[in-house]
Amino acid sequence: SLMKINITALTALILGILISCNQNTSKKDLVSPVFRYEEYNIERLQQGYANGDFTVTEVVQAYLDRIDAIDDAGPMLNAVIQVNPDAMAIAAQLDAELIEGKKRGPMHGVPVLLKDNIDTHDAMETTAGSRALRGSHPLQDSYIAMKLREAGAIIIGKANLSEWANFRGNLSSSGWSGMGGQTKNPYILDRNPCGSSSGSAVAVSANMCMIAIGTETNGSIVCPATANGIVGIKPTVGLLSRSGIIPISFTQDTPGPMARSVSDAAIALGVMTGIDPSDSKTAASEGKYLTDYTPYLKEDGLKGKRIGWYTSARGQHFKVDTLMQKAADYIRSQGAEVIEIDNIYSREVSSLSFEVLLYEFRDGLNKYFASLGEDAPVKSVEELIEFNRSDSIELRYYDQELLLEAQKKGSVGSKEFAEILNKMNRLVREEGIDRVMAENNLDAFMAPTGSPAWKTDLINGDAFVISSSSPAAISGYPNITVPMGFIDGLPVGISFFGKAWSEPQLIEMIIKLRQEAKERKDWPKSDAIRDELS
Repeated sequence: SLMKINITALTALILGILISCNQNTSKKDLVSPVFRYEEYNIERLQQGYANGDFTVTEVVQAYLDRIDAIDDAGPMLNAVIQVNPDAMAIAAQLDAELIEGKKRGPMHGVPVLLKDNIDTHDAMETTAGSRALRGSHPLQDSYIAMKLREAGAIIIGKANLSEWANFRGNLSSSGWSGMGGQTKNPYILDRNPCGSSSGSAVAVSANMCMIAIGTETNGSIVCPATANGIVGIKPTVGLLSRSGIIPISFTQDTPGPMARSVSDAAIALGVMTGIDPSDSKTAASEGKYLTDYTPYLKEDGLKGKRIGWYTSARGQHFKVDTLMQKAADYIRSQGAEVIEIDNIYSREVSSLSFEVLLYEFRDGLNKYFASLGEDAPVKSVEELIEFNRSDSIELRYYDQELLLEAQKKGSVGSKEFAEILNKMNRLVREEGIDRVMAENNLDAFMAPTGSPAWKTDLINGDAFVISSSSPAAISGYPNITVPMGFIDGLPVGISFFGKAWSEPQLIEMIIKLRQEAKERKDWPKSDAIRDELS
């Protein structure tokens, strides 16, 4: 019989050996000329662990060194705000469990970054990118962090973001935060990464993690995913818990996985689902959520489907139009019908949504600050506004008008708010998406996720040309984006969205499109970064 192994002792031994070995290895050896784990997916990583090709500690150390080389030396992508100081100890623990024949779940030993508005109860802060939350340590893990740890994922750090998830003021630049500075697009450094899950997308694209978790209120997962050439899943609101996530909107907020492949995103999505008593929205997912979405990675998922091509963006960017036409032709070649749809809902929906966000922002932030206990750095939106006024950096590039407007709003329990919310939901759901899908017998909609990334401009702010995120975002319905091609070296994605809880159907339709896009263009494409790492 095998002698019982003392896990604590083994953990210390593995960690000690790794640190000793790594003292003789330079950063550039680990990232140049080829990063060993570049473009790895979860399946390949798990095979390597099973075969003994490498250990969790080796993998995690390599990713940490890559983050260090890319973000702390040379060109600075500013994708990562902080790394987990306990990452190597956790990796050693996961190795010890594998030696004992224990595997926590499908993400055992998978390096993950969380957007820095997602709570972790560990040595890391959770700041939403704001200097007002420096030193803020939540009292418990977010539900999402807990589920990832249970599945064996190792949270190696926090990703930069558009501060307060880009709901603070006018003329903001996506990817800028007071804590992390300006995140850069890895394909062309002076281009914007979009946001607000900027660092999450950039880190995945640049192979600084295998999976990242972003959040979206409207476009904040799918836009950075398209701008950085990766896959992003914005789930049905309620499929994934929002407890322990710094909020904008109780109605529209959701976390979601960001990955280089649909299969990786599907795996991550499945491990994070579940009913959370701390988030009442998740109760609606009872009987609808899955813990494994990989059976829907089907080769013939487009066959027999009717897909509505949402054409509202047509004519705004002829190069994007060309890519979309090619995508439509390919979809038809796979046995699907494509029906052009020029409008989904009333124009009034967007203004109603903005009002809902303002009401819920103040309410949500004040509740979040209260969850931090007596040591909360700021305890109210009012205090946050005053902090920003006194800080030398926070208002340097753009204002806090949205905070000021939110502070003026009444209670979310008011009759006025209920009327706005109910009208919005009716127009965007029953009289919008649901109606159009029923009338045209659609399985899903498709649309270009966005246009090529604009040049970052801290003076004039963002320069959006195309966005198709609003229908799914405002309705709370799912949206998945995958790369569909490149325009002058910059990636552009295609989105599929549909009815509530239709993630399985969207996955089976979009997997083929991801495969048709061939291999994601190798990163780094930027000469500045390539030269730095070579």
